Amino acid sequence: MLQVFKNALALPDLRKRILFTVVVLVLYQLATNVPVPGVDREVLKRLLAGEGAANALANILNLLSGGALSNFSVLAMGVYPYITAQIIIQLLAGVIPSLERMLREEGTAGRKKLETYTFIFAIPMALLSAVGQIRIFSSSGQGDIIPGFGSDPLATAAVLATMTAGTFFAIWLGQLITEQGIGQGISIIIFGGIVSRIPSNLQQLLADEARAPIALAAFLIVIVLTVLVIVYVQEGERRIPVQYGKRVRGRRVFGGGSTFIPLKVNMSGMIPLIFAQSLLVLPAIIFQVLAGSDPNSFFAQLASAFSGGRHSLSWMYWLMMFLLVVGFTFFYTDVLMQQQNMADTLQKQGGFIPGIRPGQRTQEYIMAVSRRITLVGALFLGGIAVLPFFLTALELIPNAVNMSILSTGMLIVVGVVLDTIRQLEAQLTMRHYEGFLK
Repeated sequence: MLQVFKNALALPDLRKRILFTVVVLVLYQLATNVPVPGVDREVLKRLLAGEGAANALANILNLLSGGALSNFSVLAMGVYPYITAQIIIQLLAGVIPSLERMLREEGTAGRKKLETYTFIFAIPMALLSAVGQIRIFSSSGQGDIIPGFGSDPLATAAVLATMTAGTFFAIWLGQLITEQGIGQGISIIIFGGIVSRIPSNLQQLLADEARAPIALAAFLIVIVLTVLVIVYVQEGERRIPVQYGKRVRGRRVFGGGSTFIPLKVNMSGMIPLIFAQSLLVLPAIIFQVLAGSDPNSFFAQLASAFSGGRHSLSWMYWLMMFLLVVGFTFFYTDVLMQQQNMADTLQKQGGFIPGIRPGQRTQEYIMAVSRRITLVGALFLGGIAVLPFFLTALELIPNAVNMSILSTGMLIVVGVVLDTIRQLEAQLTMRHYEGFLK
Protein backbone atom coordinates (compact mmCIF):
# COMPACT_ATOMS: atom_id res chain seq x y z
CA MET A 1 0.00 0.00 0.00
CA LEU A 2 2.83 2.41 0.85
CA GLN A 3 4.46 1.58 -2.48
CA VAL A 4 1.19 2.41 -4.23
CA PHE A 5 1.09 5.85 -2.61
CA LYS A 6 4.72 6.37 -3.56
CA ASN A 7 3.84 5.50 -7.15
CA ALA A 8 0.96 8.00 -7.10
CA LEU A 9 3.11 10.80 -5.70
CA ALA A 10 5.97 9.95 -8.06
CA LEU A 11 3.85 10.86 -11.09
CA PRO A 12 4.14 14.64 -11.63
CA ASP A 13 0.62 15.21 -13.00
CA LEU A 14 -1.04 12.98 -10.37
CA ARG A 15 0.99 14.56 -7.58
CA LYS A 16 -0.08 17.98 -8.87
CA ARG A 17 -3.76 16.94 -8.76
CA ILE A 18 -3.48 15.62 -5.18
CA LEU A 19 -1.67 18.73 -3.93
CA PHE A 20 -4.14 20.98 -5.76
CA THR A 21 -7.07 19.25 -4.00
CA VAL A 22 -5.40 19.67 -0.60
CA VAL A 23 -4.68 23.36 -1.26
CA VAL A 24 -8.31 24.03 -2.28
CA LEU A 25 -9.60 22.29 0.88
CA VAL A 26 -7.26 24.39 3.03
CA LEU A 27 -8.45 27.53 1.23
CA TYR A 28 -12.07 26.56 1.91
CA GLN A 29 -11.37 26.01 5.61
CA LEU A 30 -9.63 29.38 5.82
CA ALA A 31 -12.65 31.05 4.20
CA THR A 32 -14.95 29.50 6.83
CA ASN A 33 -13.35 31.89 9.35
CA VAL A 34 -14.40 35.03 7.43
CA PRO A 35 -17.64 36.17 9.13
CA VAL A 36 -20.68 37.72 7.48
CA PRO A 37 -20.70 41.52 8.08
CA GLY A 38 -22.56 42.50 11.24
CA VAL A 39 -23.03 39.04 12.78
CA ASP A 40 -23.52 39.02 16.57
CA ARG A 41 -21.10 36.34 17.80
CA GLU A 42 -22.63 36.13 21.28
CA VAL A 43 -26.06 35.30 19.86
CA LEU A 44 -24.48 32.72 17.54
CA LYS A 45 -22.60 31.14 20.43
CA ARG A 46 -25.77 30.84 22.55
CA LEU A 47 -27.70 29.41 19.60
CA LEU A 48 -25.18 26.65 18.85
CA ALA A 49 -24.89 25.77 22.54
CA GLY A 50 -28.65 25.71 23.17
CA GLU A 51 -31.35 23.17 22.47
CA GLY A 52 -34.49 23.05 20.38
CA ALA A 53 -35.40 23.11 16.72
CA ALA A 54 -33.19 26.07 15.82
CA ASN A 55 -30.16 24.39 17.38
CA ALA A 56 -30.88 21.08 15.61
CA LEU A 57 -31.27 22.92 12.31
CA ALA A 58 -28.04 24.80 12.93
CA ASN A 59 -26.17 21.52 13.41
CA ILE A 60 -27.59 19.99 10.22
CA LEU A 61 -26.83 23.14 8.20
CA ASN A 62 -23.36 23.17 9.74
CA LEU A 63 -22.80 19.69 8.28
CA LEU A 64 -23.96 20.78 4.81
CA SER A 65 -21.80 23.92 4.95
CA GLY A 66 -18.68 21.99 5.91
CA GLY A 67 -18.48 23.58 9.37
CA ALA A 68 -18.77 27.17 8.10
CA LEU A 69 -22.01 27.90 9.98
CA SER A 70 -20.30 27.63 13.38
CA ASN A 71 -18.69 31.01 12.57
CA PHE A 72 -21.62 32.24 10.43
CA SER A 73 -19.02 32.89 7.77
CA VAL A 74 -19.51 33.98 4.18
CA LEU A 75 -19.65 30.24 3.40
CA ALA A 76 -22.40 29.63 5.99
CA MET A 77 -24.71 28.10 3.35
CA GLY A 78 -21.94 26.04 1.77
CA VAL A 79 -23.08 24.32 -1.42
CA TYR A 80 -26.56 23.57 -0.03
CA PRO A 81 -28.46 26.00 -2.38
CA TYR A 82 -26.68 24.49 -5.38
CA ILE A 83 -27.55 20.94 -4.26
CA THR A 84 -31.21 21.97 -3.82
CA ALA A 85 -31.24 23.59 -7.27
CA GLN A 86 -29.66 20.46 -8.73
CA ILE A 87 -32.36 18.27 -7.18
CA ILE A 88 -35.16 20.43 -8.58
CA ILE A 89 -33.63 20.66 -12.07
CA GLN A 90 -33.08 16.89 -12.23
CA LEU A 91 -36.66 16.26 -11.08
CA LEU A 92 -37.91 18.64 -13.78
CA ALA A 93 -35.75 16.84 -16.35
CA GLY A 94 -37.77 13.71 -15.65
CA VAL A 95 -41.14 15.36 -16.34
CA ILE A 96 -40.37 18.05 -18.97
CA PRO A 97 -39.87 16.38 -22.39
CA SER A 98 -37.50 19.04 -23.76
CA LEU A 99 -35.15 18.73 -20.78
CA GLU A 100 -35.32 14.92 -20.95
CA ARG A 101 -34.42 14.96 -24.66
CA MET A 102 -31.60 17.39 -23.98
CA LEU A 103 -30.17 15.06 -21.35
CA ARG A 104 -30.62 11.87 -23.38
CA GLU A 105 -29.81 12.93 -26.93
CA GLU A 106 -27.35 15.82 -26.69
CA GLY A 107 -24.84 14.02 -24.46
CA THR A 108 -22.14 16.24 -22.96
CA ALA A 109 -23.57 19.40 -24.55
CA GLY A 110 -26.98 18.68 -23.01
CA ARG A 111 -25.48 18.10 -19.57
CA LYS A 112 -23.60 21.41 -19.82
CA LYS A 113 -26.84 23.25 -20.67
CA LEU A 114 -28.58 21.59 -17.73
CA GLU A 115 -25.67 22.60 -15.50
CA THR A 116 -26.06 26.20 -16.67
CA TYR A 117 -29.76 26.10 -15.73
CA THR A 118 -28.76 24.73 -12.33
CA PHE A 119 -26.35 27.61 -11.74
CA ILE A 120 -29.00 30.17 -12.71
CA PHE A 121 -31.60 28.55 -10.45
CA ALA A 122 -29.07 28.39 -7.60
CA ILE A 123 -29.07 32.22 -7.37
CA PRO A 124 -32.67 32.62 -6.09
CA MET A 125 -32.21 29.48 -3.98
CA ALA A 126 -29.15 31.06 -2.34
CA LEU A 127 -31.02 34.32 -1.65
CA LEU A 128 -34.00 32.46 -0.15
CA SER A 129 -31.71 30.23 1.92
CA ALA A 130 -29.81 33.25 3.26
CA VAL A 131 -33.03 34.98 4.34
CA GLY A 132 -34.35 31.72 5.81
CA GLN A 133 -31.20 31.01 7.83
CA ILE A 134 -31.07 34.51 9.29
CA ARG A 135 -34.79 34.49 10.13
CA ILE A 136 -34.51 31.06 11.77
CA PHE A 137 -31.65 32.03 14.03
CA SER A 138 -33.18 35.41 14.86
CA SER A 139 -36.45 33.70 15.87
CA SER A 140 -34.74 31.24 18.21
CA GLY A 141 -35.21 33.51 21.22
CA GLN A 142 -31.46 34.14 21.59
CA GLY A 143 -31.59 37.56 19.87
CA ASP A 144 -31.00 38.90 16.37
CA ILE A 145 -28.13 37.05 14.69
CA ILE A 146 -27.52 40.13 12.46
CA PRO A 147 -28.91 43.30 14.08
CA GLY A 148 -30.64 45.55 11.56
CA PHE A 149 -31.24 42.85 8.97
CA GLY A 150 -34.50 43.63 7.17
CA SER A 151 -34.82 47.15 8.56
CA ASP A 152 -31.67 48.61 6.99
CA PRO A 153 -31.84 48.14 3.18
CA LEU A 154 -28.12 48.71 2.61
CA ALA A 155 -27.05 46.31 5.37
CA THR A 156 -29.59 43.71 4.20
CA ALA A 157 -28.38 43.90 0.60
CA ALA A 158 -24.74 43.63 1.73
CA VAL A 159 -25.43 40.53 3.84
CA LEU A 160 -27.44 38.78 1.09
CA ALA A 161 -24.83 39.61 -1.55
CA THR A 162 -22.02 38.37 0.70
CA MET A 163 -23.70 35.06 1.55
CA THR A 164 -24.75 34.41 -2.06
CA ALA A 165 -21.23 35.19 -3.28
CA GLY A 166 -19.88 32.82 -0.63
CA THR A 167 -22.07 30.00 -1.94
CA PHE A 168 -20.86 30.49 -5.50
CA PHE A 169 -17.28 30.71 -4.26
CA ALA A 170 -17.75 27.28 -2.64
CA ILE A 171 -19.30 25.92 -5.86
CA TRP A 172 -16.38 27.33 -7.86
CA LEU A 173 -13.88 25.63 -5.53
CA GLY A 174 -15.77 22.37 -5.99
CA GLN A 175 -15.61 22.70 -9.76
CA LEU A 176 -11.87 23.40 -9.59
CA ILE A 177 -11.38 20.14 -7.68
CA THR A 178 -13.50 18.21 -10.20
CA GLU A 179 -11.58 19.60 -13.18
CA GLN A 180 -8.03 19.90 -11.85
CA GLY A 181 -7.94 17.79 -8.69
CA ILE A 182 -8.97 14.31 -7.53
CA GLY A 183 -12.56 13.29 -6.85
CA GLN A 184 -15.98 14.89 -7.23
CA GLY A 185 -15.56 18.50 -6.10
CA ILE A 186 -18.83 19.15 -4.23
CA SER A 187 -18.51 15.86 -2.33
CA ILE A 188 -14.87 16.60 -1.50
CA ILE A 189 -15.86 20.02 -0.08
CA ILE A 190 -18.48 18.41 2.19
CA PHE A 191 -15.98 15.65 3.06
CA GLY A 192 -13.39 18.20 4.19
CA GLY A 193 -15.91 19.99 6.38
CA ILE A 194 -17.11 16.75 8.00
CA VAL A 195 -13.58 15.62 8.82
CA SER A 196 -12.76 19.01 10.36
CA ARG A 197 -15.89 18.82 12.56
CA ILE A 198 -15.46 15.25 13.88
CA PRO A 199 -13.51 16.28 17.05
CA SER A 200 -16.10 18.88 18.11
CA ASN A 201 -19.01 16.52 17.33
CA LEU A 202 -17.38 13.81 19.44
CA GLN A 203 -16.98 16.32 22.25
CA GLN A 204 -20.72 17.09 22.11
CA LEU A 205 -21.53 13.38 22.03
CA LEU A 206 -19.47 12.78 25.18
CA ALA A 207 -20.64 15.91 27.03
CA ASP A 208 -22.77 13.86 29.44
CA GLU A 209 -20.08 12.16 31.54
CA ALA A 210 -22.55 9.66 33.03
CA ARG A 211 -23.56 8.38 29.57
CA ALA A 212 -20.23 8.97 27.83
CA PRO A 213 -19.08 5.30 27.85
CA ILE A 214 -22.41 4.10 26.38
CA ALA A 215 -22.46 6.90 23.80
CA LEU A 216 -18.85 6.25 22.81
CA ALA A 217 -19.43 2.49 22.53
CA ALA A 218 -22.56 3.03 20.41
CA PHE A 219 -20.69 5.50 18.22
CA LEU A 220 -17.75 3.15 17.66
CA ILE A 221 -20.05 0.22 16.86
CA VAL A 222 -22.00 2.32 14.35
CA ILE A 223 -18.82 3.63 12.71
CA VAL A 224 -17.14 0.21 12.43
CA LEU A 225 -20.29 -1.47 11.08
CA THR A 226 -20.92 1.45 8.72
CA VAL A 227 -17.42 1.28 7.28
CA LEU A 228 -17.55 -2.51 6.85
CA VAL A 229 -21.02 -2.63 5.32
CA ILE A 230 -20.59 0.37 3.03
CA VAL A 231 -17.35 -1.03 1.61
CA TYR A 232 -19.05 -4.39 1.08
CA VAL A 233 -22.15 -2.87 -0.54
CA GLN A 234 -20.27 -0.22 -2.50
CA GLU A 235 -17.93 -2.78 -4.06
CA GLY A 236 -20.71 -5.28 -4.81
CA GLU A 237 -21.67 -5.58 -8.47
CA ARG A 238 -23.76 -7.63 -10.91
CA ARG A 239 -21.92 -8.60 -14.09
CA ILE A 240 -24.00 -8.82 -17.27
CA PRO A 241 -22.23 -10.93 -19.96
CA VAL A 242 -21.60 -9.26 -23.33
CA GLN A 243 -20.42 -10.85 -26.58
CA TYR A 244 -18.97 -9.15 -29.65
CA GLY A 245 -19.47 -10.41 -33.17
CA LYS A 246 -16.50 -10.94 -35.48
CA ARG A 247 -15.94 -8.58 -38.41
CA VAL A 248 -13.94 -9.53 -41.51
CA ARG A 249 -12.02 -6.87 -43.42
CA GLY A 250 -10.12 -8.29 -46.33
CA ARG A 251 -8.26 -11.28 -44.96
CA ARG A 252 -8.21 -10.03 -41.38
CA VAL A 253 -10.74 -10.82 -38.66
CA PHE A 254 -11.53 -8.16 -36.06
CA GLY A 255 -13.55 -8.26 -32.85
CA GLY A 256 -15.06 -11.30 -31.27
CA GLY A 257 -14.64 -12.40 -27.69
CA SER A 258 -16.71 -11.67 -24.62
CA THR A 259 -16.69 -9.32 -21.64
CA PHE A 260 -19.23 -8.04 -19.10
CA ILE A 261 -21.01 -4.88 -17.94
CA PRO A 262 -20.36 -4.29 -14.21
CA LEU A 263 -23.47 -2.83 -12.56
CA LYS A 264 -22.80 -1.56 -9.03
CA VAL A 265 -25.23 -2.38 -6.24
CA ASN A 266 -25.10 1.29 -5.25
CA MET A 267 -24.25 3.30 -8.35
CA SER A 268 -25.37 6.60 -6.81
CA GLY A 269 -22.87 6.47 -3.93
CA MET A 270 -23.60 8.90 -1.07
CA ILE A 271 -25.39 11.46 -3.28
CA PRO A 272 -28.92 10.38 -2.14
CA LEU A 273 -27.98 11.05 1.50
CA ILE A 274 -26.75 14.56 0.67
CA PHE A 275 -29.87 15.20 -1.44
CA ALA A 276 -32.26 13.95 1.26
CA GLN A 277 -30.70 15.97 4.06
CA SER A 278 -30.62 19.08 1.87
CA LEU A 279 -34.28 18.70 0.95
CA LEU A 280 -35.47 17.96 4.50
CA VAL A 281 -33.96 21.22 5.70
CA LEU A 282 -36.62 23.14 3.75
CA PRO A 283 -39.76 22.20 5.78
CA ALA A 284 -37.87 22.73 9.04
CA ILE A 285 -36.79 26.20 7.87
CA ILE A 286 -40.35 27.11 6.81
CA PHE A 287 -41.92 25.89 10.07
CA GLN A 288 -39.30 27.67 12.18
CA VAL A 289 -39.87 30.97 10.35
CA LEU A 290 -43.66 30.62 10.77
CA ALA A 291 -43.21 29.81 14.47
CA GLY A 292 -41.44 33.10 15.17
CA SER A 293 -40.15 33.45 18.73
CA ASP A 294 -42.94 31.37 20.36
CA PRO A 295 -41.41 27.98 21.30
CA ASN A 296 -44.83 26.51 22.18
CA SER A 297 -46.67 27.29 18.94
CA PHE A 298 -47.92 24.58 16.58
CA PHE A 299 -45.35 25.52 13.94
CA ALA A 300 -42.57 25.43 16.54
CA GLN A 301 -43.57 21.87 17.39
CA LEU A 302 -43.48 20.91 13.69
CA ALA A 303 -40.10 22.62 13.30
CA SER A 304 -38.77 20.60 16.23
CA ALA A 305 -40.18 17.37 14.78
CA PHE A 306 -38.67 18.03 11.34
CA SER A 307 -35.28 18.78 12.87
CA GLY A 308 -34.88 15.17 14.00
CA GLY A 309 -34.54 15.88 17.71
CA ARG A 310 -36.40 14.32 20.64
CA HIS A 311 -40.08 14.94 19.93
CA SER A 312 -43.24 12.86 19.81
CA LEU A 313 -43.56 13.64 16.09
CA SER A 314 -39.88 13.17 15.21
CA TRP A 315 -40.74 9.82 13.60
CA MET A 316 -42.17 11.88 10.70
CA TYR A 317 -38.72 13.33 10.01
CA TRP A 318 -36.99 9.94 10.08
CA LEU A 319 -39.70 8.30 7.98
CA MET A 320 -39.35 11.04 5.36
CA MET A 321 -35.57 10.69 5.54
CA PHE A 322 -35.81 6.95 4.82
CA LEU A 323 -38.29 7.39 1.96
CA LEU A 324 -36.32 10.25 0.39
CA VAL A 325 -33.02 8.36 0.56
CA VAL A 326 -34.58 5.25 -1.02
CA GLY A 327 -36.39 7.34 -3.64
CA PHE A 328 -33.34 9.43 -4.54
CA THR A 329 -31.22 6.27 -4.83
CA PHE A 330 -33.55 4.85 -7.50
CA PHE A 331 -34.01 8.23 -9.18
CA TYR A 332 -30.31 9.09 -9.37
CA THR A 333 -29.40 5.59 -10.59
CA ASP A 334 -32.00 5.86 -13.37
CA VAL A 335 -30.59 9.26 -14.38
CA LEU A 336 -27.06 7.83 -14.55
CA MET A 337 -28.20 4.82 -16.59
CA GLN A 338 -30.11 7.01 -19.06
CA GLN A 339 -27.12 9.30 -19.49
CA GLN A 340 -24.79 6.36 -20.22
CA ASN A 341 -27.23 4.76 -22.74
CA MET A 342 -25.33 1.45 -22.65
CA ALA A 343 -27.57 -0.29 -25.20
CA ASP A 344 -26.79 2.27 -27.91
CA THR A 345 -23.06 2.10 -27.16
CA LEU A 346 -23.10 -1.72 -27.33
CA GLN A 347 -24.97 -1.71 -30.64
CA LYS A 348 -22.52 0.74 -32.21
CA GLN A 349 -19.57 -1.40 -31.08
CA GLY A 350 -21.13 -4.64 -32.36
CA GLY A 351 -21.80 -6.05 -28.90
CA PHE A 352 -24.89 -7.79 -27.59
CA ILE A 353 -26.20 -9.53 -24.48
CA PRO A 354 -26.84 -13.24 -25.18
CA GLY A 355 -30.55 -13.95 -25.49
CA ILE A 356 -31.53 -10.26 -25.56
CA ARG A 357 -32.44 -8.38 -28.75
CA PRO A 358 -30.10 -5.39 -29.39
CA GLY A 359 -31.45 -1.85 -29.09
CA GLN A 360 -34.42 -0.85 -26.94
CA ARG A 361 -34.92 -4.37 -25.54
CA THR A 362 -31.32 -4.39 -24.31
CA GLN A 363 -31.78 -1.00 -22.62
CA GLU A 364 -34.94 -2.24 -20.90
CA TYR A 365 -33.14 -5.38 -19.71
CA ILE A 366 -30.19 -3.40 -18.30
CA MET A 367 -32.56 -0.96 -16.54
CA ALA A 368 -34.56 -3.86 -15.04
CA VAL A 369 -31.41 -5.54 -13.68
CA SER A 370 -30.13 -2.20 -12.39
CA ARG A 371 -33.36 -1.48 -10.50
CA ARG A 372 -33.40 -4.94 -8.90
CA ILE A 373 -29.88 -4.67 -7.51
CA THR A 374 -30.38 -0.99 -6.59
CA LEU A 375 -33.06 -2.09 -4.12
CA VAL A 376 -30.33 -3.53 -1.88
CA GLY A 377 -28.26 -0.34 -2.02
CA ALA A 378 -31.33 1.87 -1.46
CA LEU A 379 -32.47 -0.06 1.63
CA PHE A 380 -28.92 -0.01 2.97
CA LEU A 381 -28.57 3.76 2.61
CA GLY A 382 -32.04 4.29 4.07
CA GLY A 383 -31.18 2.07 7.04
CA ILE A 384 -27.98 3.98 7.76
CA ALA A 385 -29.87 7.28 7.52
CA VAL A 386 -32.48 6.30 10.17
CA LEU A 387 -30.16 4.29 12.43
CA PRO A 388 -29.75 7.23 14.89
CA PHE A 389 -33.53 7.26 15.47
CA PHE A 390 -33.50 3.65 16.69
CA LEU A 391 -30.36 4.14 18.77
CA THR A 392 -31.99 7.13 20.46
CA ALA A 393 -35.25 5.23 21.01
CA LEU A 394 -33.25 2.47 22.72
CA GLU A 395 -31.51 5.21 24.78
CA LEU A 396 -28.09 4.06 23.63
CA ILE A 397 -27.24 7.61 22.58
CA PRO A 398 -28.57 10.91 24.00
CA ASN A 399 -28.97 12.97 20.81
CA ALA A 400 -30.19 11.65 17.46
CA VAL A 401 -29.17 14.81 15.60
CA ASN A 402 -25.53 14.64 16.67
CA MET A 403 -25.45 10.91 15.98
CA SER A 404 -27.04 11.51 12.58
CA ILE A 405 -24.31 14.01 11.75
CA LEU A 406 -21.64 11.53 12.83
CA SER A 407 -23.08 8.40 11.18
CA THR A 408 -24.26 10.07 7.97
CA GLY A 409 -21.10 12.12 7.89
CA MET A 410 -18.97 9.00 8.21
CA LEU A 411 -20.96 7.36 5.42
CA ILE A 412 -20.21 10.36 3.20
CA VAL A 413 -16.55 10.26 4.24
CA VAL A 414 -16.18 6.56 3.41
CA GLY A 415 -18.04 7.03 0.12
CA VAL A 416 -15.82 9.94 -0.91
CA VAL A 417 -12.68 8.01 0.05
CA LEU A 418 -13.79 5.01 -2.03
CA ASP A 419 -14.60 7.21 -5.03
CA THR A 420 -11.27 9.00 -4.74
CA ILE A 421 -9.34 5.72 -4.44
CA ARG A 422 -11.16 4.46 -7.53
CA GLN A 423 -10.08 7.54 -9.48
CA LEU A 424 -6.49 7.12 -8.33
CA GLU A 425 -6.71 3.46 -9.32
CA ALA A 426 -7.80 4.43 -12.83
CA GLN A 427 -4.99 6.98 -13.14
CA LEU A 428 -2.36 4.48 -11.97
CA THR A 429 -3.70 1.69 -14.19
CA MET A 430 -3.44 3.95 -17.25
CA ARG A 431 0.23 4.44 -16.40
CA HIS A 432 0.86 0.68 -15.93
CA TYR A 433 1.24 0.86 -12.15
CA GLU A 434 -0.42 -1.56 -9.74
CA GLY A 435 -3.23 0.29 -8.06
CA PHE A 436 -5.16 -0.04 -4.82
CA LEU A 437 -7.70 -2.60 -6.00
CA LYS A 438 -5.80 -5.76 -6.96
